[in-house]
Amino acid sequence: MIKYIPLSLVLLFTSTGFAQNGKLVNKVLAQVGDNIILLSDIEIQKLQAKQSEMEVDFDFSCSVLEQLMVQELLVNQAKLDSIPVSDEQVDAEMENRLRIIEKDMGGRDKLEEYYGKTTTQIKEEFRSVIKDRILAQEMERTITNGISVTPKEVSSFFEALPKDSIPFINMKLSFQQIVIYPDINAEDNKRAYSELNEVLDLIVVGGKSFETMARIHSDDPGSASLGGKIEASRGMMVPQFESTVFKLKVGEVSDIIETQYGYHIIKLISRKGDDYTCLHILNMPEFSNDAINTASIKMDECYKRLNENEITWNEAIAIYSNDERTKQNLGIITNPITGDQMWDMEDLNQVDQQIYLLTDAMEKGDITSPNLYIDIYERKQGIRIVRLMERFTPHIANINDDYSLIKAAAENDKKERTMGTWINSKISNAFIRVDESYSKCEFSHKWFSNSNN
Repeated sequence: MIKYIPLSLVLLFTSTGFAQNGKLVNKVLAQVGDNIILLSDIEIQKLQAKQSEMEVDFDFSCSVLEQLMVQELLVNQAKLDSIPVSDEQVDAEMENRLRIIEKDMGGRDKLEEYYGKTTTQIKEEFRSVIKDRILAQEMERTITNGISVTPKEVSSFFEALPKDSIPFINMKLSFQQIVIYPDINAEDNKRAYSELNEVLDLIVVGGKSFETMARIHSDDPGSASLGGKIEASRGMMVPQFESTVFKLKVGEVSDIIETQYGYHIIKLISRKGDDYTCLHILNMPEFSNDAINTASIKMDECYKRLNENEITWNEAIAIYSNDERTKQNLGIITNPITGDQMWDMEDLNQVDQQIYLLTDAMEKGDITSPNLYIDIYERKQGIRIVRLMERFTPHIANINDDYSLIKAAAENDKKERTMGTWINSKISNAFIRVDESYSKCEFSHKWFSNSNN
């Protein structure tokens, strides 16, 4: 039987207009009400799955077809219920999906080459598809909104799990931090501006290559090695940067602008509608030696007071930390990959290898001595103390140590059952037709009982 999959996990794009090598495949595989699902819809999904190295077989095609039929049911209901979806939601979702596909394909140029269209044209082609996907997701959220489980339901769910289905939990850790970033003063900003102004003169007056200057001088690790190259669309960059891009003519170099990251100069390479390619050089103001020494002295004082139990950890955060990302959350470091407070080793190695090295031999509640720290989000250097909140050793999941994990699984199970009931009720009242070539699919729902084959 095909397990119900939340629509947020279905593949990126479905289109009735595209197929491999530009050839249309227009055989109708299913009809839900007035809406049809084509063979080309399934083929696009299969192609994307292959590019992601997923297993693609007949069962996969059955699963995709069923999810597309579920989506049509949800979209129809969302329109009947007048669920709103703004243009901003569609634009944001479109950008997110395009970025993922671009990454898989090797860049925006490859994406445009594959579809034989500009990014702007692709957006227009897929706009109604993305809007329907969002409508379906919003309808799904409406149906499952407010679903929760009691402690008794959590226990019953866990006890009903087959022994061989109880998950193995890898080592999990959670951390807190106190960070002090040295102050950047007016003199530091002035120095950074002056340095970048010299680079601007070398480009505009001296005729030096913008790309070469970016490789040598830019502080942006993501683009410096590419000669400062950035490919983006409206809404992806900070407002000051984007405002400048859309004022420039192709080939023109901007004056120095300031953003939250520092000072930039920008050269526009091309622009098509909301999409653009530019080069940029970033110079981030650096604090003085005096500033880092002041921060070090302050952090040493904090460390000493903690060790002597003069202040609690929470008091230390309030008094010393100036890290806005964690200060309001008792210093807890959230895992950006999962959005959870717990980290596994793979995520740690990817995001913050230093933490594991610092805390490997520590016990719960221990703190590190002050260490230099680079914030990966703001690319700022500071000094921090890390505290080990929790360490869960590898184990088979149990209700005591992993209650929150089991509760989330129980809630998901309840949502799936709720959605299954809703889907079955809608199938019984809708016109459904499924092509006989899919009659051997082990669907989760009885689509054929109301079909005309």
